[in-house]
Amino acid sequence: MSTISFAQSKEEKAVASQVEILRKAMVDADKAALEKVADEKLSYGHSGGKIEDKTAFVSNIVGGKSDFVSIDLADQTIVISGNTAIVRHTLTAETNDNGVAGHVKLYVLLVWSKEGNQWKLLARQAVKVPA
Repeated sequence: MSTISFAQSKEEKAVASQVEILRKAMVDADKAALEKVADEKLSYGHSGGKIEDKTAFVSNIVGGKSDFVSIDLADQTIVISGNTAIVRHTLTAETNDNGVAGHVKLYVLLVWSKEGNQWKLLARQAVKVPA
């Protein structure tokens, strides 16, 4: 479930919608949706330091290497600057990476770029929530 702040502008709502599409596509391992939402130049950073491009990101989700059983987002903020949007939230997820059940809680930074009238995920960086 996503937490979205009140009094959002039209662009903030559009970005929030893309974040929700991304969240759902990651849980559903929806290749078409992941490819559509991600920019060709995507840089996707994991909390453990691994960096993926668009191809690796999509392949690892669809192939089950990064398997999200559920994803909940909280404390989301969205800042728009021209054709760039910065999104921060706390991600809590149940995972099943390579068949191994797990639980993660991460702070995530997403950078979205507007191409025409479509917001695309350009960059993502996750860090572990301090104990």
